[in-house]
Amino acid sequence: MKIEEFQKKFGIIGKSHEIRDLVDIAMQVAQSDISVLITGESGVGKEIFAQAIHGFSRRANKELVSVNCGAIPEGILESELFGHKKGSFTGSTEDRKGYFEVADGGTLFLDEIAEMPLTTQVKLLRVLETQEFMRLGSETVTKVDVRIIAATNKDLQREVDSKKFRNDLYFRLKAVSLNIPPLRERRGDILDLAPLFIKNYSNNNRRTPPQITHEAEELLANYNWPGNIRELKNVIETSIALNRTGTLDVDSFIPLLTEKRADDELRNLPVHLNRSAESLDREMIYRALIEIKKDLNDLKQIADKNQNDINNSAISQSMNEVVPLEEVEKRAILNAINFTKYNRRRAAQMLGISERTLYRKLKDYGIE
Repeated sequence: MKIEEFQKKFGIIGKSHEIRDLVDIAMQVAQSDISVLITGESGVGKEIFAQAIHGFSRRANKELVSVNCGAIPEGILESELFGHKKGSFTGSTEDRKGYFEVADGGTLFLDEIAEMPLTTQVKLLRVLETQEFMRLGSETVTKVDVRIIAATNKDLQREVDSKKFRNDLYFRLKAVSLNIPPLRERRGDILDLAPLFIKNYSNNNRRTPPQITHEAEELLANYNWPGNIRELKNVIETSIALNRTGTLDVDSFIPLLTEKRADDELRNLPVHLNRSAESLDREMIYRALIEIKKDLNDLKQIADKNQNDINNSAISQSMNEVVPLEEVEKRAILNAINFTKYNRRRAAQMLGISERTLYRKLKDYGIE
């Protein structure tokens, strides 16, 4: 099977050489029973690679059991992994198989392996070495045939150095290591993922897929995506849910990007001397948009302060000099509309109200 066919079959999106290299390794190790350690930041797609390795292995017709070690309380993790006998602890009213027995003949995917308690790590190491264990409360050894794939977003070597992870288990798990790079280090994959997310969300919600402008694609490609693929997917789905025009433009995405990251990272986009003048112009536009957003926030704070000053002044004046609140509100809306040159979305942002509320207020006050 070719790399492209493997990616299509198991839903691994990306044409970057980093992803292709990882896919090549995954295809090779899938045919063996060797343990695999998958590392990378949260949201990069570690579970997708685990599913692909299992699906391409001789165990594909058996169970792939996924366990999030960080989501199971320490006190019951051993019972969940190895099972227990009736009466082995309070509340154990019947015998129960653990994940190892459920995955017998197949693959056990241990996500967030760095969160596993040290006492449980000892027992996991024994299973890896002997393929046998005992249920809690049992005196009988249970043998299993399970392949282990582990994943973590932490530096396990650092965890070992700080005595939070066993050195022997670390070396046993990392027989083969796949380090999935963050999305910001393979920006070319962003524009492969975005259309897929648009298509999938639209189909699942029976909507016509919106078009995305070239400028919006450039914005997505240049954002650093600290939440990686998961964040990209969420931003695109939210932008479609809020969209009314059938077109996703720059304004569709900027409000959904974390302000600090958008300011710090997009403002400092790298400039490559061999880029076209058109591309550089677009980059300058993006920077200007971010600066505008920051200015609008500053103006909102000033407007809020002025509003408080007006209210305080009105209270201190005599009753005959009090300005009606409706008049104050109308003036604030007129100022925002004039300042933004009738850009209602930005005016609403500056006023700290929703666009829908602004439309209603404009109608109420007869402002065209």
